[in-house]
Amino acid sequence: MDSKAFFKLNYGVYIVSSSADGKDGGCVINTMAQVTSSPARLSIALNKNNHTLKLIETSGTFSGVVLSDDVEMDLIKRFGFQSGRDVNKYDGLPQGRDGLHNPYPTQGVCARFACRVISTLDVGTHVIIIGEVEEAEVMDEKTPGLTYSDYHVKKNGATPPNAPSYQENAGRTVGYRCSVCGYILESDTLPDDFICPVCGKDASYFVKL
Repeated sequence: MDSKAFFKLNYGVYIVSSSADGKDGGCVINTMAQVTSSPARLSIALNKNNHTLKLIETSGTFSGVVLSDDVEMDLIKRFGFQSGRDVNKYDGLPQGRDGLHNPYPTQGVCARFACRVISTLDVGTHVIIIGEVEEAEVMDEKTPGLTYSDYHVKKNGATPPNAPSYQENAGRTVGYRCSVCGYILESDTLPDDFICPVCGKDASYFVKL
């Protein structure tokens, strides 16, 4: 099986959030899609290790935002390469709150949705969640949504290990992988003073492929 075939699938980049027991959380995903238009329903897929999944399971609701093509990488790093178990990702961040009491970032976003969970499906490493849309709003008329391809090409983005599209080594045979965020340095050697360009960890966090 040629795993590179999966790279031909098109994705967007989104942030999904929820609030439960007085705690807010969210994560970056590339798997949010419209399932039906009437009633309006979206599907998302979250890794079972994601703290955001636990919040959604408790609250029964979630917000989803479409990231803009010009979104700052700092927002993606904040939500995609650290765990809500360790940090409050919404601390100090410009944000809104939908009618279901879920937070959502307001900068670098071109559309938002508020959804109530109606069904879930366990698919092994991930859980697929179907949500009925109760709110939808365009927040930026002019800026297109960020595609997953442009995230990699234009922004030099890495794929977190918890992402559905993550592939161990992705066909690479030489290099070093950051054990925190999954960034891969394709090189025969790893400089002692190397710093991960995605999550900022030093060379001690890298493992040889």
